[in-house]
Amino acid sequence: MRRKMEAVLSFESSDRVLPKVVRDYRARYRAISQVLDNNPEILSAVHKDLQKLSEGDSTGREGVYTSENILRALIVQHLEGLPFRDAVIRIGSEPFLQDFLRMRKRPVMDFTFLDKCFLVIRPKTWKRVNELLGQYGVAQEAVSTNVIRTDTTVVESNIHYPTDASLLWDTWRVASRLLIRAREIAPASVPHRFHDRKIKRLYLYVTRYMPSKSQSRQRKVKATFRTLIERTGWIVTIAGEFCARAGSQGNEALTALALELKAYLPSMKTVVATARRAQIEGETVPASARVFSLFEEHTELIKRGRREKPVEFGHKVLLCESAEKFITDYEVYEKQHADCELTESVIERHEKLFGTRPEVVAADKGFCPAEEKYKELAERVDMLAIPRRMQDFMDKVLAHWQAFRAGIEGTISGLKRAFRLVRCFFQGFRSFEAAVGLGVFCHNLIVLADPPSG
Repeated sequence: MRRKMEAVLSFESSDRVLPKVVRDYRARYRAISQVLDNNPEILSAVHKDLQKLSEGDSTGREGVYTSENILRALIVQHLEGLPFRDAVIRIGSEPFLQDFLRMRKRPVMDFTFLDKCFLVIRPKTWKRVNELLGQYGVAQEAVSTNVIRTDTTVVESNIHYPTDASLLWDTWRVASRLLIRAREIAPASVPHRFHDRKIKRLYLYVTRYMPSKSQSRQRKVKATFRTLIERTGWIVTIAGEFCARAGSQGNEALTALALELKAYLPSMKTVVATARRAQIEGETVPASARVFSLFEEHTELIKRGRREKPVEFGHKVLLCESAEKFITDYEVYEKQHADCELTESVIERHEKLFGTRPEVVAADKGFCPAEEKYKELAERVDMLAIPRRMQDFMDKVLAHWQAFRAGIEGTISGLKRAFRLVRCFFQGFRSFEAAVGLGVFCHNLIVLADPPSG
């Protein structure tokens, strides 16, 4: 049985001889530790998920670490902005951080184990611990709930820029790799040869000459694209046939390969179909009908009208923030919604979390709902500071609250730069959502715990 925590004396070292920047660094971690100690429900929520890990793996390490050790290690990894491997190295070389983790001089956990721990903590658990932190902040009068500002941003998935050609090449190389492995196990199961180099040459030719304005070159590009689509469609058909018969052959290795390949097949078929529609039939294929990655199939294309980045690939995230820069609420949308559809839910969720409606809700023009809905929402709060037209900015009160609203832009920038929310490097939507939750949690810890300078 994994222990939740241990009684350990912490932070016994003296900082008097250290430079100020080091003292401030340590003071921040001490303050974070105090916030965590003041909120045992946070550890209890995380401990419940970590109990799902099997006790005692082949190294005998899994049962050694308490849930408190693991939670604090994840906080350090996120605050330091490091991958799991580098975070473990940092913790192992810093007695102060080991003290923060309350490790009792134990060897530091392996980075693969820490990764496994993160994956087992559910997204709703991170949402719950953020709610607990918010309630604590309100009780300590460190967070006010009468005024909030809200905005959306996009956290990118870890994918390359998707084009029809690159997705076709991804489809070919994944299918070819798995089918070749199957042929090595049972040659009769895959009686085909796959010419990877020829297909890669087709892909590279299309990629190189697609921008060309030469009509003759464009004709050749189109013919090459057609060949690439046909060949990729052929290997997808072969893959489907292999998956259909692999289970009946009684070979566990073949069955495992078939299951892996089968998971890719729906996306592979979509890639081939959309490429054929767009490049051969000349259709404009809507984003809703496309797949933007074989490996992160949950990824959405999001257009937000940004000049520097017209389209983004990931998921929309809603953030609500208090005047103290504490993120009171957040939501990761698997399927995107227009900002104007979110305003009502912002008010309702705030009331559910804190038992009272906000007096002021500030948001940009994109959050402005239809006229009737706007009037309805304006009756629920004292001030719905959402401009409907440019003339509204002439109103001094609205202009004041719009200046207040702009503060959330800085928070979003900080989340992306300091809390790893530019791009999510975890695979799958569940881990994507959990990573956002951990980033928000660490941000809120800093807001509550950051000591005064000096």
